[in-house]
Amino acid sequence: MRSGVLQTPLAYLKGVGPNRAEALKTELGLETFGDLLQLYPNRYLDKTQYYKINQLQNSGADVQIVGKIVNLKTIEQKRGKRLEASFVDETGELKLVWFRSHKWIRENIKINEPYVVFGKVNRYGNSFSMPHPEMELLKVHQAGLKISMQPIYPSTEKLSAKGITNKVVSKMLQQLFLETKADFNESLPKTLLDELKLLPKPESLLNIHFPKSQELLAKAQFRLKFEELFYVQLQLLSKKAARKKKIKGLPFKEVGEQFNSFFNNHLPFELTNAQKRVIKEIRNDMGSSAQMNRLLQGDVGSGKTIVALMCMLLAIDNGFQACLMAPTEILAQQHYNGLKDLLLQMNLKIALLTGSTKRAERTFLHNQLENGNLNILVGTHAVLEDKVQFKNLGLAIIDEQHRFGVAQRSKLWHKNEIPPHVLVMTATPIPRTLAMSLYGDLDISVIDELPPGRKPIKTVHRFDSNRLKVFGFIKDEIKKGRQIYIVYPLIKESEALDYKDLMDGYESIAREFPQPEYQISIVHGQMKPQDKDYEMERFVNGETQLMVATTVIEVGVNVPNASVMIIESAERFGLSQLHQLRGRVGRGAEQSFCILMTSHKLSADAKTRLETMTGTNDGFEIAEVDLKLRGPGDLMGTQQSGLLNLKIADIVKDNPILKLARHHAVQLLKQDPKLDKPDNLPVRRTYAELVKDKAIWGYIS
Repeated sequence: MRSGVLQTPLAYLKGVGPNRAEALKTELGLETFGDLLQLYPNRYLDKTQYYKINQLQNSGADVQIVGKIVNLKTIEQKRGKRLEASFVDETGELKLVWFRSHKWIRENIKINEPYVVFGKVNRYGNSFSMPHPEMELLKVHQAGLKISMQPIYPSTEKLSAKGITNKVVSKMLQQLFLETKADFNESLPKTLLDELKLLPKPESLLNIHFPKSQELLAKAQFRLKFEELFYVQLQLLSKKAARKKKIKGLPFKEVGEQFNSFFNNHLPFELTNAQKRVIKEIRNDMGSSAQMNRLLQGDVGSGKTIVALMCMLLAIDNGFQACLMAPTEILAQQHYNGLKDLLLQMNLKIALLTGSTKRAERTFLHNQLENGNLNILVGTHAVLEDKVQFKNLGLAIIDEQHRFGVAQRSKLWHKNEIPPHVLVMTATPIPRTLAMSLYGDLDISVIDELPPGRKPIKTVHRFDSNRLKVFGFIKDEIKKGRQIYIVYPLIKESEALDYKDLMDGYESIAREFPQPEYQISIVHGQMKPQDKDYEMERFVNGETQLMVATTVIEVGVNVPNASVMIIESAERFGLSQLHQLRGRVGRGAEQSFCILMTSHKLSADAKTRLETMTGTNDGFEIAEVDLKLRGPGDLMGTQQSGLLNLKIADIVKDNPILKLARHHAVQLLKQDPKLDKPDNLPVRRTYAELVKDKAIWGYIS
């Protein structure tokens, strides 16, 4: 069938009409024949078996029975009436019961005609009843498409209220198959169908909506999931190849004086093998004539900053400037201080630009950037302002890049005539599954090794009833000269409640750790920024031993002397938050600890999160568990979950299919990059339609 038929508005399908079409569009976003075809069932009721009345069990299962209605009567109840029918087969009798729609049922039911009824049975003494059964005359049932398993479609209360029930949707799909004769274009090459023993497209669509058997349903699901993920990967890989071909880069051929001098004389510690590998990958990228677009993943404390600096030195050696953009002032300040310390012995100029930078300082900074005297600029969103012009920006590094929108990032691209190389960094480990889907058009580098000498943080779970022992442990650590974080949850919907938790906690800590022996800092979201900074500063300088805070400290505080992180109501935090908070300690040479405090009442998910945290320090392992618990949409936030709005596949549960789809997409593009071969005509046609209809997902990077 030509794809044009699938673009037909739903109102033109027999049995739909304008009102139903409008309801389906509003509630489920369905507008065309093609949209309805891709409304895949959530689950199936097995209708492969017909039961006799004497075989019925009180199991609560849905059953299907063939028989006749021999009489109908209305029975008065305390509240209203019920309509009851005697339904018989050759083995016994069953009561069919309705509590509403009596008039319609009385007018439409045919006495002594064979019916197929379907529903849940309830037992009362020795007799069975079936409330509100699905009913179909046996002759209609036999004439319809043979559905051995009944599909259950996604729906909403409003659709049900408008009479668009599951049965109605199923009828619409039957009509769609009749009108189109199920003549749907194949979208995968024959070689692939043969190699993977995939069902043809028309057969897959028929068996996803009207499965003939469990086996055919499983084959149809596999085929359609594979196809969906295959086109996601094809889109990402094509985009990556096109970008490399189209967007010229700045070839950094020179590994010069700055890079070598820093590496040989000023490196504060030996690089790990993972850091060396990643620097080599980035050097190869920046040395080619294509623009680099690389994601650098590394757990908290894995040494991404030193890698970023060495890449900047490569840019400087080739006569270019570099910039590093961070999402918050605290983080930008921290990057700036860290880089400045590393570059103390080097004859290079580095500056910081944030929203707080004074006007006079800004003007000087703008001039230095434009005349090329400034080598490295570190900043926040302020870097994106139109006034900020570089002489020749060669490398743009974006930290915690998921906090910036696509439009903001593209502004950086236009700061140079030829787009700079782009390195995006994240300390939030992204499971491989997600990385393949979200960032499949980026090259990915991973620092999967912590610097030597770092002791793994010891993580324990303690109940509130152990609080006095925990306080005793804190006192011992403070005696050793260490500092302590105590963090309370911050959930926006209940800020008042959280504030109360924090203040109650603060009061009990102040009683347990009295002045002048102990000094306490407190930081929460309702404080003025300057007060927050003042308290942070006191803690960073070692003037206070305890920092009581909400999660405002999650990103960007680096206090090597802080060795204990206590997380209150840890069951209220997500896994990635817990992992990020734990990463605030363990930055010095001493043994660090993370104590997860909870009540005794824990959900199954909370137990899994706590067990994961106490069981591993590996951010990637934690991210995989998080993905399974929360699903991809939640994990990436609303900003990026649109991509994952897949029709049938689930990138977590269908991970093996995703890997298979990516492998075959890679092979196909390697052998036939332009999709010119006759066998790949279905792929070329389908791909062109997806791009034209904008049905292919909007991508992140």
